[in-house]
Amino acid sequence: MKISIIIPTLNEAEGIGACLGSLQELRRRGHEVIVVDGGSADATPAVAAPGCDKLINSARGRARQMNAGAAAATGDIVVFLHADTLIPFDLEKALNRIEGDNAWGCFSVRLSGAHPLLRLIGFFINLRSRWTGIISGDQTLFVLGTLFNHAGGYPDIPLMEDIAFSKTLKRYRAPVCLGDTVISSSRRWERYGIVKTMLRMWLRRFRFAVGVNPAILAKDYE
Repeated sequence: MKISIIIPTLNEAEGIGACLGSLQELRRRGHEVIVVDGGSADATPAVAAPGCDKLINSARGRARQMNAGAAAATGDIVVFLHADTLIPFDLEKALNRIEGDNAWGCFSVRLSGAHPLLRLIGFFINLRSRWTGIISGDQTLFVLGTLFNHAGGYPDIPLMEDIAFSKTLKRYRAPVCLGDTVISSSRRWERYGIVKTMLRMWLRRFRFAVGVNPAILAKDYE
């Protein structure tokens, strides 16, 4: 089984090197890493180029970038990885455990900071995905390429694309939530305040659930 790892980027020069560094052993085994840049104003493309197999320029927007990466992928399974997230385990071994024609799912997530609240938030993110089958981008969603294409890929919306796509995939089967843990940067939480960030995320999810246009949510997010 060949794995295609797709990383959407926008001004990620500071962290993309570490992310790609954790994937080089997989490249040596024949898996591929695809970076899809949405028009970075910093040195992201130059930093990323040596550490990936394909560097694609795309229109800005995480959903558009991930769809562009999936279109260029040659693997049997596609993995969508955030540029500020590290995979500290053997991804190939972990994915070899999944079974079924419509397999998709995610990993557990741990936020990188040391604050105890971050451990608690990670715990509840993992618990939520197991209860609801809704996967957030920080959890590194994976899906068989055939299912990704059959489901139509990520919806072209500026925010909450991971939530919307999870709902689509749930029509085929429940997600496989693996216990292997990815490490996601806590920079956003620490920059804007842990509790404040958590409340704002809950509010955005609630507004999306009751039908608020994702374009409005994206404007508020920015």
